[in-house]
Amino acid sequence: MIPKELLKKIRRIEIVTSRLVNDFMAGEYHSVFKGRGMEFNEVRHYEQGDDIRFIDWNVTARTGFPHVKRYVEERELTVMLVVDASSSGEFGSTEQMKGEIAAELCALLAFAAIKNNDRIGLLIFTDEVEKFIPPKKGRIHVLRVIRELLYFKPEHQRTDIPIALEFINKVLRRKSVVFLGSDFLSENFKHALNIANNRHDLIAIKITDPRELALPAIGMIELQDAETGERVLIDTYDRSVRSNFAKASRQENTALATMLKSLNIDFIDIATDRPYVDPLVKFFRQRAKRL
Repeated sequence: MIPKELLKKIRRIEIVTSRLVNDFMAGEYHSVFKGRGMEFNEVRHYEQGDDIRFIDWNVTARTGFPHVKRYVEERELTVMLVVDASSSGEFGSTEQMKGEIAAELCALLAFAAIKNNDRIGLLIFTDEVEKFIPPKKGRIHVLRVIRELLYFKPEHQRTDIPIALEFINKVLRRKSVVFLGSDFLSENFKHALNIANNRHDLIAIKITDPRELALPAIGMIELQDAETGERVLIDTYDRSVRSNFAKASRQENTALATMLKSLNIDFIDIATDRPYVDPLVKFFRQRAKRL
């Protein structure tokens, strides 16, 4: 039985993300993800202005009147949401934790997908594949995806991106759009990213909290790694400590962005203290210009 508070949260996310899709995302999504190509639909009489390259000469010769072949876009796509549910997602210094932002982002992408009659699926992972929901269409299916993102309790704490991508490569037989949402606190995942991107259209989404980028000067604090449990005591009044922490964070983000660029993988950088729709729409518009 799902708690009433969770049902309210699911409903709120549906309302908010549906509005965002209608206001910002539907056209952007459609312009970027155009489907697998064109498929034959029918033969009809030639009309003034039709492209002569599409004349069906066999039908034209048989009937004595010019006919053209009509094609329509093969629209249906499979969109897969691959979401990191490791313990580091249970962190947030703003109004929402990283995991909550991830759920809303996925809901936004899911509603954009079904609005375009695409199928949507979900994979939740840690250092194991924890939950897999095969791609389907429809609002009820999307609500199930959102419920799982909010309600699911993973059994493991750490992150293993290669395991998730290897699973995706096995279960998705046709090329799909794969959104990988993670903080990328994993090891040796470059090769797995490259293989997945060669088979699918892979898009990386990183969600970062401001406190993961810079420390406030508030004295002695104990930091704990959410995935390993390791603890360390630091003095945040020490300017060099804060400077080294910020420098290491910048280097980590730069290294990830550089690696993804070298693999031709699109990267969306989301911060928990800023509206997530802005970088998402920016990504769609920039990608549309490249097509």
